[in-house]
Amino acid sequence: MSCKSTKVAPSVDFDHSCSDSVEYLTLNFGPFETVHRWRRLPPCDEFVGARRSKHTVVAYRDAIYVFGGDNGKNMLNDLLRFDVKDCSWCRAFTTGTPPAPRYHHSAVVYGSSMFVFGGYTGDIYSNSNLKNKNDLFEYKFATGQWTEWKVDGSLPVARSAHGATVYSDKLWIFAGYDGNARLNDMWTISLQDRDHACWEEIDQSGEIPPSCCNFPVAVCRDKMFVFSGQSGAKITNNLFQFEFKGHMWTRIPTEHLLRGSPPPPQRRYGHTMVAFDRHLYVFGGAADNTLPNELHCYDVDSQTWEVIQASLDSEMPSGRLFHAAAVIQDAMYIFGGTVDNNVRSGEMYRFQFSSYPKCTLHEDYGKLWENRQFCDVEFILGERQERVLGHIAIVTARCQWLRKKILQAQDRRRQRTKQESSEESDEGAAGGPRDIPAGNRPSGTQPLLEVFIREAEAQPFEVLMQFLYTDKIQYPRRGHVQDVLLIMDVYKLALSFQLSRLEQLCVQYIEASVDLQNVLIVCENANKLQLDQLKEHCLNFVVKESHFNQVIMTKEFEQLSTPLIVEIVRRKQQPPPRMYSDQPVDIGTSLVQDMKAYLEGGGLEFCDIILLLDGHPRPAHQAILAARSSYFEAMFRSFMPEDGQVNISIGEMVPSKQAFESMLRYIYYGDVNMPPEDSLYLFAAPYYYGFSNNRLQAYCKQNLEMNVTVENVLQILEAADKTQALDMKKHCLHIIVHQFIKASKESGCAYHNPAQREVSSSLQGF
Repeated sequence: MSCKSTKVAPSVDFDHSCSDSVEYLTLNFGPFETVHRWRRLPPCDEFVGARRSKHTVVAYRDAIYVFGGDNGKNMLNDLLRFDVKDCSWCRAFTTGTPPAPRYHHSAVVYGSSMFVFGGYTGDIYSNSNLKNKNDLFEYKFATGQWTEWKVDGSLPVARSAHGATVYSDKLWIFAGYDGNARLNDMWTISLQDRDHACWEEIDQSGEIPPSCCNFPVAVCRDKMFVFSGQSGAKITNNLFQFEFKGHMWTRIPTEHLLRGSPPPPQRRYGHTMVAFDRHLYVFGGAADNTLPNELHCYDVDSQTWEVIQASLDSEMPSGRLFHAAAVIQDAMYIFGGTVDNNVRSGEMYRFQFSSYPKCTLHEDYGKLWENRQFCDVEFILGERQERVLGHIAIVTARCQWLRKKILQAQDRRRQRTKQESSEESDEGAAGGPRDIPAGNRPSGTQPLLEVFIREAEAQPFEVLMQFLYTDKIQYPRRGHVQDVLLIMDVYKLALSFQLSRLEQLCVQYIEASVDLQNVLIVCENANKLQLDQLKEHCLNFVVKESHFNQVIMTKEFEQLSTPLIVEIVRRKQQPPPRMYSDQPVDIGTSLVQDMKAYLEGGGLEFCDIILLLDGHPRPAHQAILAARSSYFEAMFRSFMPEDGQVNISIGEMVPSKQAFESMLRYIYYGDVNMPPEDSLYLFAAPYYYGFSNNRLQAYCKQNLEMNVTVENVLQILEAADKTQALDMKKHCLHIIVHQFIKASKESGCAYHNPAQREVSSSLQGF
């Protein structure tokens, strides 16, 4: 199989210094690889190296290096090299004494060397001389020289199936198996100076993962991540992160993942995990006696999981365990492993990452909430009448209960305005204020709309508002019971305001935070607030066999109200029958879903700005435009048109109506799906409108590269002509000239506009 060096077209550098007019649009239209595509590369021939598992792979420059493992009969210590440019296998050149044959060792790259640590050695065929190792070997790529590092002082206990990585010029070793027990200790050694290197055990703190083995580690954003692995009865699918600077572990919470959203991968062992950009990619492993082959992706920024949908032309690898993976440029390479029926594999697969800039929708709306710019509503809360500012557009898009309150307040204000106008007319005053609907006037021409909510206090209401803008709330800090009690107040508001998504989030956060120290306080508060679901959870937690004696011996139990004590004792003596419901849980709507509905007509009565496209009006919302675009933010802050109307262009070019609607979808709810011809119009939009990053531009570029066909080539040619995208224009003309019969059938072969007439002249030249 031929294998060309292909790549995803590079993302375009985001440069706000770009002028308002873009004379010529250059796309650097060139070779690319389909994103999320799996390709099966040439397997390793037996005469080069055996099929294997429990080996390691590392990436150095344009090559993958495979070391060790076992072929089902013997342990191995050969070193194989796979060139990713010409897709060829060979044995790597070596000199010196290599490490003894082994498997479940670790290998990392530092500088121009590979370092191999530990592993399991001996004769698996005769089951003799089997032991774990704690030796450290260096392989120099330039010379092929193997050298063992002899280190004085304390050494890590010999181990296999551990995790290893390089950070800050040091090798870091974590956990593994020592032949008798699983470990969770951590050691580090400097790789800068062999003569003065010594091992140092790290004093770890925080939520240290349980002792485990056969797990992967990956470094992303200056943190080390560990996912799942074999840890006996305590095996979980938890993801942990380790801060190198403070030596602090944290379990990544999953309580913010609502039902219906993609869950973390199943617990597993023998899998791989690699880091690319802001993502961690988990593949394979043994998951509860199955060998899944889905590729799971974790976004470090949003703390969410998803299963990657492979491209339609993918050659998917089968499920496997004890394979190995490495990253070169923007692709992941997976080699070997144990597949069905304990068969060793010699296959190599390549997966093409996507490197789109992240979606900033939630961050942009979150900044709008934090900065409180362009606020047009003031909520007056509780008996103390505390005041919280907000934006009508966001609030009315997300919460129907608050929407009704705002509509009622607008109606009262209109009535007052009408009455004042009538009184002025009666007194002979000419030209009183007209009765313009509040939602249709430009912001700044009227005072803040006042909305009274007597059932809410400021602190929980602000948390609720943060959720409306960002779809998330702060997870309670461990050991801070006040955080949990605040979320309970937020939960009470969510029930009152009928925010199903926030209800589920609060319940998951609170239930996950209940422990032996706070359960009685949370139970008493749930009883006071009449939060029956949370009270039930707390009572069931208390009467558990492993909890009950510890809880009733606390001072908090002595201070509990008598009815609650009675209820706990009765529940312990006679537990109620478990009630199972097959009713689907309403998880509510997301920020994206709500903003989509708002743009599609749900927010029409709250529009406060008119966008003019070639003279045609399109009502919109100032706060949303300002949150997502620095161009609109600056305009509304300093140069707001008096008539509340804004002409729309991208530089000196006016986009098509269809392209303009695509841009609004991106602004309102981050949608990047659009016809290819729209992508040409919007390619320069991130420069002109000052979006947070060039995500839209990256999608436009990929959309054009993937989707120019005979069926749409004339529409794209027309857009390329209007936007002066010369390389795309040339590309379209090339397609038309070489597939003229098909293209002419699609177009009816009538050359009415300049772009189509250029087709005619190109044909004559051809």
